Amino acid sequence: MTEPTSTSQRYQFFDQHPEMADFHQDIIQGLSAAEPYILPKYFYDEAGSRLFEDICNTQEYYPTRTEVSIIRNNIDDIVKTLGKDCLLIEPGSGDSYKVRLLLDALRPIAYLPIDISRRYLQDEAQKLAAEFTWLNVHAVCADFTGKLELPYHVEEVNKVAFFPGSTIGNFLPQQAVTVLQEIRMMVGDGGGLLIGVDLQKDSAILNAAYNDKAGFTEQFNKNLLLRINRELGADFDLEQFQHLAYFNEEKHRIEMHLVSRQDQQVSIGDHVFRFEKGQSIHTEYSHKYTVERFHQLAEEAGFISVKTWLDEEQLFSVHYLRVAAAAS
Repeated sequence: MTEPTSTSQRYQFFDQHPEMADFHQDIIQGLSAAEPYILPKYFYDEAGSRLFEDICNTQEYYPTRTEVSIIRNNIDDIVKTLGKDCLLIEPGSGDSYKVRLLLDALRPIAYLPIDISRRYLQDEAQKLAAEFTWLNVHAVCADFTGKLELPYHVEEVNKVAFFPGSTIGNFLPQQAVTVLQEIRMMVGDGGGLLIGVDLQKDSAILNAAYNDKAGFTEQFNKNLLLRINRELGADFDLEQFQHLAYFNEEKHRIEMHLVSRQDQQVSIGDHVFRFEKGQSIHTEYSHKYTVERFHQLAEEAGFISVKTWLDEEQLFSVHYLRVAAAAS
C-alpha cells in the first residue's frame, strides 16, 4: 500500500491577485443611487456568516438541507454521471462544506477551490488537504465573477465545476448567463457543471424562508447597517429600519430590503443620505427558477442539460450541465 503524501506536497496556492472591493466606495455609490442598494456580498462579515449558519438551521429555511439531501441521496448516480478522475473546480468555494459530500465518492484527480478571500481560502484549503489524505488541493485566489483562468494548462482531463447553494439566483438573469459563460470557458470543451438551483414554488414557503420566526434573517439583513456603522463610522439607527423580504411573482424572485420607518438622514463621514418614510435600501435578490426556465438560461450560456435531481417535494434542484459542442 502506498503511503499518503504529506499535506505540503499535495497543497498548492495560486494567487491571481484579484482586485479587492472598496467597501467605503461601494457603500457610498450604492446609497447615492436613485434606488439605494447595498451589495449582498457585504452580508458576510464574521457576524453575518454566523447569522447565516443560524438561518440555515431554521425550520423555515429549506435550501441548504434540501440540497445536501439531494446530493447524499443521489451520490452514486451523480458520480456515475460526472465520471471519476475529473478535475473538480469550485468557484466561490467559501468553507467547502458541500464539496465534502462529493470528494470520497468522486475521487477527483485534484480539487481547485476558487475564492477572493485569501486568508480564508488558504485556511479552508489546508484543512481539506489534511482531512482527505489522498487529495491534491490547488487553491486559487481569484474573483469568480470576473475572468476565470485555471492556474495551469490541463489537456485531456474531464473538468467539472461545482456551484452549489443556488448562488446563481443572486444574479439578475443576464448576469447569471455571463457567470455561466465564464464557467463554460473555464471548464472548456466537454467540461461540465454541477449546480444547485432553488425552484419556484408556493410563495408562502418562500416568504417564510426569508422571514423566519426566530428573526435571524432580520438580524442578518440589519447586520449590514451595523457593519457600516462599525467600519465606516456611520450613524444608522437600526430601530428606524424595517426588514422586508417578499416574493415578487412577476420577476420570479425574493427581494430583501431595509425600509425606513420615518423621514431621516444618515451620515457617513462627509456624506449625508436622506431617506423618506417607506423608502427602501435594496439588499438582495434571490431568483427562483422552474427546471425548464433554468435549462433555457443554461442553453443561452452554451450548456446543455444532462441530468437533473430533485427532492420529493420539488423544493430544490441539482443539475449536471455539459458544454454544448457548438459553444467553444
